[in-house]
Amino acid sequence: MVVTQENVAVNGSSRLTPQEIADILRERIRAGELKAGDRLPTQAELAEEFGVERGAVRQALRALQDDGLLSNVSKGSPPRIADPAPARAVREEPQPTMVALAPRLADAFETNRVRIDAVCLTSESLMLALSEPVRHIHEGRIRPDSVDVRILLPSRNINLAFPVPVQDGGDGNPVHERWLAMRNAQARVLQHNLLALRATHGIDVRVSFRALPFTPPVKLYLLNGDEALLGYYMLTRREEEWESRTLEMYDVLGSTSLLFSYLKQAGQRDEAFVEESQKWFDALWETITSDLTLS
Repeated sequence: MVVTQENVAVNGSSRLTPQEIADILRERIRAGELKAGDRLPTQAELAEEFGVERGAVRQALRALQDDGLLSNVSKGSPPRIADPAPARAVREEPQPTMVALAPRLADAFETNRVRIDAVCLTSESLMLALSEPVRHIHEGRIRPDSVDVRILLPSRNINLAFPVPVQDGGDGNPVHERWLAMRNAQARVLQHNLLALRATHGIDVRVSFRALPFTPPVKLYLLNGDEALLGYYMLTRREEEWESRTLEMYDVLGSTSLLFSYLKQAGQRDEAFVEESQKWFDALWETITSDLTLS
């Protein structure tokens, strides 16, 4: 596919954007004009072909690299077309937590040694999503050798940023009491369901909790060190009945938070995000967090 000058400029000022250049190169890869292992032309040659500055070419190449389509990207030599990525490395649209989390956990449990790390406000979404791989184990579809789950939850002793009452009622903090009861109940169910796999299937299971000294603004799930799922907690004002009273609070609905997936094999940017997220989690676990008692 040749890009002529009339494709590039209409009135002398309109030029292809980096995204448009990336789309053209992506189509050449899809059509088989560029195959795995082929070298791209140099940045100078691409800039001349598309009638743009090298900076626009560099942005287009970075976009293709982030999509996992290029390898050996460096200033010293033109990049190569990457080998086809595994199916799960294809970028997907972000989905709500309760849609995205369960199938990804089921995939994570396909390995012999399962490691799940999570940072969240409560473990409700994780508790519900884990029911799918646990069911697969009971059905005999999978049987990992070990399962190691580590969860960071806010400490009961801090003033949470959310959920909080809309107005101070002056008689304690029932919103905090409700959150604490939910945190503990959901974590106990999660712990029980996983530890039961020891007795029923002989799987080496460890479930550990640590208490955060702050309210996490996001939820993060790390799956086998290969994938990071990140979701933002979106605040909303709402009412809920609890122990015969109506609580008006600023709270988050974590199950509807969109999860953004980052896969190690999807490119250098995703790989760096997964690795740095794991380092961040490990640092919290080993330093400023404390023992968490589910009571």
